[in-house]
Amino acid sequence: MDSFEINKIVAAVLMVALLVIGIGKLSDVIFHVEKPEKPGYAVEVEEATTVSTSTKASVEEKVDIAALMAMGDVTIGEKVFKKCAACHSIVKGGKNNIGPALYNVVGRKTGVVSDYKYSKALASYDKEWTFEELNGYLIKPAKWVKGTKMAFAGLRKEKDRASVIKYLNQNSDSPLPLP
Repeated sequence: MDSFEINKIVAAVLMVALLVIGIGKLSDVIFHVEKPEKPGYAVEVEEATTVSTSTKASVEEKVDIAALMAMGDVTIGEKVFKKCAACHSIVKGGKNNIGPALYNVVGRKTGVVSDYKYSKALASYDKEWTFEELNGYLIKPAKWVKGTKMAFAGLRKEKDRASVIKYLNQNSDSPLPLP
């Protein structure tokens, strides 16, 4: 290539750059937009949102556990429990793993397995593992007992939770009667 063709290419690139800058400046002159004094938008929050969250919490607590447990199936619970088996054992006399052994857990007081070190939150929880309590805990453990060291995301499906609870109840010396 000779220098004349290189000059034409450089001139074309410069003309495109000047054209883009020129159109931007011209559009700023034609369409003048005043900038706001304070950037952003004001969002008005009503008091009703705090009330709705508290009613939502009370609705979550009032679960018809009998209807929920009717949805469960022990064989499905055994399959879903495989997610839990990475940290918990379910066999009679089983040892604690990352989590405590769960044999006889239904109806047992929380945080009482003697040779397992519970988080402070769960050790001081002072409740019993009822069907309702297990259901709430299995939805999202960290939300149900704030400060627990159990890092499980939870079981969203009601049928899976009910099935796991039935499976846990079955793996006991004296299973509790279903509600």
